[in-house]
Amino acid sequence: MMKHDWTLGEMDKKGLKKLEENAILVGLVQKDQTEEQVQEYLDELEFLALTAGAQTIKRYIQKLPHPDTRTFIGKGKMEEIAEYIERHEEINAVIFDDDLSGKQTNNLEEALKVKIIDRSSLILDIFASRAQTAQAKTQVELAQMQYLLPRLRGLWTHLERQRGGIGMRGPGEKEIETDRRIVRDKIALLKKKLEKIDQQNVTQRKNRGELIRVSLVGYTNVGKSTLMNVLSKSDVFAEDKLFATLDTTVRKVVYEGVPFLLSDTVGFIRKLPHHLIESFKSTLDEVRESDILLHVVDIAHPKHEDQIRTVNNTLEELKALDKPTLLIFNKMDLYRQKYYDPFLDEEAKQEIEEGLRGSLKHLFGHDNIFISALSKENLDALREKLLEMVKDQYKVRYPYQVKQWT
Repeated sequence: MMKHDWTLGEMDKKGLKKLEENAILVGLVQKDQTEEQVQEYLDELEFLALTAGAQTIKRYIQKLPHPDTRTFIGKGKMEEIAEYIERHEEINAVIFDDDLSGKQTNNLEEALKVKIIDRSSLILDIFASRAQTAQAKTQVELAQMQYLLPRLRGLWTHLERQRGGIGMRGPGEKEIETDRRIVRDKIALLKKKLEKIDQQNVTQRKNRGELIRVSLVGYTNVGKSTLMNVLSKSDVFAEDKLFATLDTTVRKVVYEGVPFLLSDTVGFIRKLPHHLIESFKSTLDEVRESDILLHVVDIAHPKHEDQIRTVNNTLEELKALDKPTLLIFNKMDLYRQKYYDPFLDEEAKQEIEEGLRGSLKHLFGHDNIFISALSKENLDALREKLLEMVKDQYKVRYPYQVKQWT
């Protein structure tokens, strides 16, 4: 009998321990980009890697007018990374901040002898680990299959080495076509499954009656779920990690006798894989069918303006950008801690915030409010503003009907 390194009896009761991933991050400074921008992109990639369970050991940045078609990075940079990996045996993954083709992935794996991950596959991995409901699991699987399909030929390049032998090319080509057919069939099956779930969701939304719908939208990890808990007095999962919320949570809320529905949606991110937007369209219907959007922003983040633009671009893609919107600048307590002089008096702070509020309104064209969901700062003012917006929507929807709350 073959002896194994472990037996079932000796395993931890909680199951097999996860192998700790140690990764190198790679970014490319292309035309119209600065090194500073790419460093910021890698900061976000590092947070994504951490969310997926990988520690970042080192970063590499290369300036190239366009990615190398074979290996994405230049030969010299690849040799430098390979040498570093050889000296540090604990590294088992290299993560790229852009999407790679199947051919590039294959060539990089062969050269670096470790797992190669691109931005989309990393995000898909996080989504797969976060998916709880049948709908989210199906959506993630569909996105994974759509991501895989165009990369199949590149991932099968190991067959090219056998082309010298007679009759080897045929079976290889057949193998690729078989795989393509399997993936296409799976995609068709998943789409049908999602259509069925979507029909159930449409029925569910109809059953909610004619209540005004309010959706929390924003970049990932800006505090939407924390705000949802505070506004609806519910217990929605909130965590300081990216994509803590995948499934839309809807709660009925009543302020001063005025009822409305409040929903928390999946966070957006820069370079969100197109397949994910496609497969999550049914979840994002909640945003599309909303009457009011509460766009939550982490004002303490150094690139909060870029994050607002990213969210607006996604909303535009969903044809939801023209809805009545309130910009909620969250984490004001953290912003003051980061950027204010400790000796600044209250009057000066108020002056700064008034100026900031005015410039942000001018820049993005929406009314805004500064809050802290965690310390519950300015939440009463937010509730009043929200109630006013909901009442306005009821007046638009029922212009000839006298409501007790209007």
